[in-house]
Amino acid sequence: MIDIFNIKRGEGLPDKLKLRSQLTQKDVTAAVNEIIQKVRTEGDDALIELTKKFDKAELTKETLKVTPEEIQEAYSMVSSELVASMTKSRDNITAFHEKQKEKSWIDYQEGSALGQLIRPIANVGVYVPGGTAPLSSSVLMNVLPAKVAGVSRIVMMTPPGADGKVNPCMLIAADLCGVTEIYKCGGAQAIAALAYGTQSIKPVDKIVGPGNIYVANAKRAVYGLVGIDMIAGPSEVLIIAEDSATPKFVAADLLSQAEHDALAAPILITTSASLAEKVRIELDRQLNNLPRKEIAEKSVNSNGCILVADDLQTAFDLANAVAPEHLELSLSDAFTHIDKVKNAGAIFVGHYSPEPLGDYFAGPNHVLPTSGTARFFSPLSVMDFVKKSSIVYYSEEKLKESYQDIARFARAEELEAHARSASIRFEEY
Repeated sequence: MIDIFNIKRGEGLPDKLKLRSQLTQKDVTAAVNEIIQKVRTEGDDALIELTKKFDKAELTKETLKVTPEEIQEAYSMVSSELVASMTKSRDNITAFHEKQKEKSWIDYQEGSALGQLIRPIANVGVYVPGGTAPLSSSVLMNVLPAKVAGVSRIVMMTPPGADGKVNPCMLIAADLCGVTEIYKCGGAQAIAALAYGTQSIKPVDKIVGPGNIYVANAKRAVYGLVGIDMIAGPSEVLIIAEDSATPKFVAADLLSQAEHDALAAPILITTSASLAEKVRIELDRQLNNLPRKEIAEKSVNSNGCILVADDLQTAFDLANAVAPEHLELSLSDAFTHIDKVKNAGAIFVGHYSPEPLGDYFAGPNHVLPTSGTARFFSPLSVMDFVKKSSIVYYSEEKLKESYQDIARFARAEELEAHARSASIRFEEY
């Protein structure tokens, strides 16, 4: 049963919320490093061997890459209604991310020009999990911002089933996004292949996408050689609710994240002790007929909690300390409280904005900072797939006005060559 804590104004978070995982374990790190080294030295052979070991799939160098025929076959395995829903989702996500685009600019002044040049990253790898749940929605969320940004080559990596095939919904999602380079490979070995390349796979410049503890640690290990989006931990949802909230809605929203992973954190903060007890009862009721009951129950019992706060400001203070991946404001006047939110990956406003609305359909990205990193990270966006270069131009006359200031600053840092680089154009040495 989920824990309930009474929190007074000024009190901090319970320990179980302070210690949320960021997926670092020494034994995992050692295993990941071994896998990365194996892929670096053995290439495709390592991918085939490790896929057989971890995914029980028999692949060859010829079957490692998904074929156009496999993508067409996927359409025959999925209902036209689902394809239509995925298409609507694709269009919503694309429209939202189009609004994030920034333009290059140059500010011309007399004798100078300063600006910023924005260019897409050339090669991006997208990792899509295929373990306990085939996350076709993650294909859309990771690929479409890259497409909007103008990335020319997008490589998708996802583990196959034991039959050597990729989930058809994931293939359709990739096809709807225009992805043609897809490999049947998961885990740390997929990240290594994207970072270092193999005989079949050319390396990329940046890797994005969620994954298990091995994927997360592999991304950490290759960061610097390539860019990454973030180190994602287990999923989490925090709901701030008052008496106007419906207990069965709140419980369902908590379970929507609990079923992701036994390590997921479903959290309720409420000003109503009565609502807290009703939600606890409702959680037990809904768990009983949930297909992924075992996973969700572990999440609720081990990582979930209900905090009963003295007042709404205390509730927001606690939420900001958690800095959750998903924050639901189950309040009757929710929009009037948005300014109180300081740290959250995504904010769902009102009683009819459940977290899965963001997972699948509305348009904002569902790749979000976890484990408290919403204090300094943002959702995946178009800007994750571009790079910026500064533009600097001074005329001779403009530099002449400023070179002594530059030289003075450089000599204060004891960097004489810097000083002369500016002054040699106007002084003899």
